[in-house]
Amino acid sequence: MNTDSVIQGRADARPPTPPLDRRPILVVPYMWIGDFVRCHSVIKLLKARYPGRPVDVLSTTLCAPLADYMPDLRQAIVADLPRKRLAYAEHAALAERLRREHYGTALVMPRTWKAALAPFLARIPERTGWVGEWRFGLLNDLRRGERRRPRMIDQCAALALPVTAPHRTEWPLPELKVPVGEVAGWRERLGLTGTHPAVALAPGAVGPSKRWPVYSYAEVAQRLTAEGIAVFVLGGPDEKPLAAQIVADAGPLARDLTGTDLRHAVIALAAADVAVSNDSGLLHVAAALGTRTIGIFGPTSPWHWAPLNPIAATLQLATPLDCQPCHKPSCRKGHHRCMRDISAASVFEVTERVLSAARPA
Repeated sequence: MNTDSVIQGRADARPPTPPLDRRPILVVPYMWIGDFVRCHSVIKLLKARYPGRPVDVLSTTLCAPLADYMPDLRQAIVADLPRKRLAYAEHAALAERLRREHYGTALVMPRTWKAALAPFLARIPERTGWVGEWRFGLLNDLRRGERRRPRMIDQCAALALPVTAPHRTEWPLPELKVPVGEVAGWRERLGLTGTHPAVALAPGAVGPSKRWPVYSYAEVAQRLTAEGIAVFVLGGPDEKPLAAQIVADAGPLARDLTGTDLRHAVIALAAADVAVSNDSGLLHVAAALGTRTIGIFGPTSPWHWAPLNPIAATLQLATPLDCQPCHKPSCRKGHHRCMRDISAASVFEVTERVLSAARPA
């Protein structure tokens, strides 16, 4: 008997190694700016788990500029789907676009059934998400136990791991990287080529309860410009009246940089030495950029909603009110003390201290 031929025969009988899966992955995130930034942690987890698979993200026009500055992300698929009606035709058109990308997996973070509709219509083979709003059939990798994860980041990031993975509370940090040349070009176009240190102020937020009073921002801006510090006021079109009041009080070293293009705010935050923000999307943008960031919190809990990235300071009342945190968009008590009682003097002092630490010795 020829032993060599038997050994050779057994080797040949081994099943072939399956080809490496290179099908792209689609992430369907929450579409608020801060939540969109958080989803970069999920992208990092996916790239670590599947290094050979490109990762894309579904985005609105508003959030799309963020995708340009996220390492490890291939592209954003931009679709502005209506929120208050089914819009089946729009979902079907999006599904056709998704089908052309040949995705192998979709991670659907929102719990709504509409969020899962386009991936289902696109016939993406693996569709992962939490059990939610009547999504049986739309998703085929349904996860349970979302409520046992109290933070949104814990819920979203868990979808990027195997269902058997142990619970975690530590995640890769979101990152936004703006090229130095892009910041320099932006400064030149806006005439911001002076040597003044700059502080970015973000006075807006979703819901009036999370907004520190505009007159307090104006006082901080006035104190900063009196010290020769430039002030950038950032936000969307809704913050234009707030910016006008702040700039009017602070003088020529203050600039209204509010507008419709989030890209300008991203670059301004990258250019600033320090950012001061309410609990808003721009707080997360600033922190992900690595800018020294100060967050002002009142009705919301920093543990739940502060950026994952370390920030320079979290400002709250020294003695919390009995109604904090309420997480409500408007103050139920009518006094808004959780924000109103945070003094402009204290915010200025912290800002000046953080700015001093940022300056080279």
